[in-house]
Amino acid sequence: MKRKIAAIFAADIAGYSRLVAEDEEETLRRLASYREVVDDFIAKAGGRIFNTAGDAVLAEFPSAVDAVRCAIDIQESLRTRNMAYPPSRQMSFRIGITIGDVVERDGDLLGDGVNIAARLEGLAEVGGICVSRAVHEQVANKLSVHFADIGAQEVKNIPTPVHAYMVAMRREDGSYTKPQVKKAVSKVAAAPVWMWPLVVAVVSIVAIIVSGFLYNTKLKQTATAASTPAAVPSATPTAMAATPSPMPTQMAKAPMTPPNAGAAMAPMPAPSPSAAPTTGKLAADSVPFINERIRNYLAGDYAAAGDYKAFALNVGGFTGSALNQPNEEAARNSAVEQCQKRADAAQSPRRCELYAVGDNVVYAHGKPPMPPAPYFRHDAMTERAFVSKDFPIVRDPQKVRLENMFVPAAKSRSVALGPGGQYFMVLGASSAEDAARRSLESCGAIAGVPCLVVAIDDNFVVPIPTLLRITGLFYAASNAQIGADARDEVVRKLADAMGWNAVAVGTSGRPGLGLKAADEQTAVNSALADCARRDRDCHVIAIGPFTVGPIN
Repeated sequence: MKRKIAAIFAADIAGYSRLVAEDEEETLRRLASYREVVDDFIAKAGGRIFNTAGDAVLAEFPSAVDAVRCAIDIQESLRTRNMAYPPSRQMSFRIGITIGDVVERDGDLLGDGVNIAARLEGLAEVGGICVSRAVHEQVANKLSVHFADIGAQEVKNIPTPVHAYMVAMRREDGSYTKPQVKKAVSKVAAAPVWMWPLVVAVVSIVAIIVSGFLYNTKLKQTATAASTPAAVPSATPTAMAATPSPMPTQMAKAPMTPPNAGAAMAPMPAPSPSAAPTTGKLAADSVPFINERIRNYLAGDYAAAGDYKAFALNVGGFTGSALNQPNEEAARNSAVEQCQKRADAAQSPRRCELYAVGDNVVYAHGKPPMPPAPYFRHDAMTERAFVSKDFPIVRDPQKVRLENMFVPAAKSRSVALGPGGQYFMVLGASSAEDAARRSLESCGAIAGVPCLVVAIDDNFVVPIPTLLRITGLFYAASNAQIGADARDEVVRKLADAMGWNAVAVGTSGRPGLGLKAADEQTAVNSALADCARRDRDCHVIAIGPFTVGPIN
């Protein structure tokens, strides 16, 4: 690894998830065409693309002047291309640029410089460019570019506000746009004494509205176990969730024995009764959905701050916090608002909720259902390269999404799968273990039951059957095809069985097991032979952690 100073360029498409949902094939075709334009301009300007994730592009340039000139060329070229489409179908990039000290590792760049560029991209207008103060100072007297100072901006995962500037884009008539000046982050000033009655009244009204909103949101979230898939179009890899179909009712009601999630064939538990709200003192290590940087922030700056303060999050991993507020209601409202703005900017469908007020947890939900650790195991007999088209249960549009977002994303990354096809991917985590934990937490919160880690980085970490069609996740402890008196033994024998495993049953429900086989066919043959000794008309019902049926 080596350190260097570089101009970092981050870009992604505004409203990409909506465009894909409306017309996936046309959007992917145009994305490829637009990426050719972007890549060509970057190369001509002396830049180097060091990371991509779906619609996002990260590049480095030898100078801020080259980066800004390239960004302007890209935006003007794509604006011309967009004129051929109606406003609702236009594909526009946001671009953020900063100068920072970064670490180079295996061709990838890491560090705050990359993170800040990604956050500046989030601040940019659709079809616009947002730069840091360092870039502005380098470019202001060298390019004929107009800027709008938007002041210090508080951005996710960056401890200090970032002073930012919008680039005024040139119109077709030669005039320049006037970027919207965003309100700068500032300390809350003490209000005059005469204003306090008014402040209290306003805060009280806002609190009532927010409380009603959060209550209704909670009811909606409780009423549905899954919702519309949504991508997180961020240049910095992050968490992404999708829930293509509701969880089957029979799976949701069946009482099941907790599994060993790391085993090659782990029976999955059924959902537990609604968990009670989480209460008690805030402990950073127990907060779900968040990455290590946020966890360190909670253990450090947040813990050290006095009242009034609050922390909000959603199941997608978006957060918001408020420190040193004038009163508790202001802290509550500010934390939720900040979190929701970040979630909305990334088009996350999950609503933000208060997790802590002061040092006390007030989360309305219990901990997400999780399988026991270890969350995954590497098994040379069953592990193979990740291929999106082979991802189980989910439909073809979700497989395309995995190909576009999961495959090219930075490590460490993980995908967890729920019984109804719900899945959640975490990208760019600090470690494989952290990626697995966060994907399981978010998937479990969405599905209502513990999920299964299916892929880590470039590999499937569970057996993926190919001889029969995958129909769902296998629940040995409640599978109706297995005789009730035999289920516990099947669960026990499968608990730590590595390699390929299969289960067959006959007309009387007597199970046959093929365990620890070196390949899928051997496991299937062993299960059928074992079943034939106890029953008749045997057929295979499970391979690895999945239920299976005939290939249509």
